[in-house]
Amino acid sequence: MGIYVEVEPGVKIYVEDINPTGSKTIFFVHGWPGDHTLFEYQFNQLPKWGFRCIGMDIRGFGKSDRPWSGYDYDRLADDIKCVVDALGLKDFTLGGHSTGGAICIRYMARHKGYGVSKLALFAAAAPSLIQRPYFPYGLPRQAVVNIIQGTYNNRPNMLVDFGNMIFYRYVTDSLSDWIFQLGLKAASWSTAAVANTWLGEEGLFTDLHTIEVPTLILHGINDQVCLYPLAIAQKNGIKNSKLVPFECCGHFLFIDYKDRFTKELMQFVDAGI
Repeated sequence: MGIYVEVEPGVKIYVEDINPTGSKTIFFVHGWPGDHTLFEYQFNQLPKWGFRCIGMDIRGFGKSDRPWSGYDYDRLADDIKCVVDALGLKDFTLGGHSTGGAICIRYMARHKGYGVSKLALFAAAAPSLIQRPYFPYGLPRQAVVNIIQGTYNNRPNMLVDFGNMIFYRYVTDSLSDWIFQLGLKAASWSTAAVANTWLGEEGLFTDLHTIEVPTLILHGINDQVCLYPLAIAQKNGIKNSKLVPFECCGHFLFIDYKDRFTKELMQFVDAGI
C-alpha cells in the first residue's frame, strides 16, 4: 500500500506500507542515491514471517517530492518523525542503510528514539563518511567533492562510477543497470545536496552516545563506500550494540548476501541482543 505523508507545507514523502497487519514492524530508510525499492528482497520475504515492512523514499528521491532545500540530517530525521506520527508507529525497529543509517542515528538523538524499540544499521555512513583530522577512517574529502562536481557535470557517468564501488562480488549487468536507473530517478539537486551534507555534518559522533535501544550493526568488511572502520566506531559509540561483519561483502550487503542479511535482521527483531 503506497501513501503520501505531508512533512511540511508543499512537501510530501512517499511511503510503502507492506503487510500493515503484521505484528512486528521494521521501518527501512534507504541510502543515497536510491529509494525504498532497494530493499525489495526483504519486502518479498519478511512479510511471510509476519513482519510489517515500511519503506520511505527520502525527499528528493524515488517517488517523494523534490524540494530545493531540506537535505540536512536534521530535516531528514524530522521527515521520519512525520511518517511515524502519520502511521501511528510504536515499538518498531528502525533500520537504515548508508546515508539512511546516518539519518536514523540523527533521528534517535534528535527525537529521543521516539517509538523505536530497536535500531539496525546497514553499512551506515556514520559517524563520518569522510576523513577528518580526528577521524582518518572515511573516504578522502576530495572523493565526495568529485561526486558533487560529477553530479553537476555528468550525473550518469558519476552514477556509473559510484555503481562500480558498491559490490565486492560479481553482479549481472542487468542488476547494475537497475541500481543505476534508481539513481537517475532522483533529482540532481537532491543528489548533490545530500553529498554536501556528508562534508559538513559532524554531529553524529555525539549522536551515537545518545542511543539507548539495542542496536544491530551489519557491515561488509570489503565496503569501499562506508569503510569497515566506520562500523567499529559505531560499535564503540553505541553502548548496547552488536556488530556482525560480512566477509567478502561490499556496500550493498542486503543484495550481496540477501539471505544472511534477512536472517540476521529477523533474529534481531525477534530476540534482540
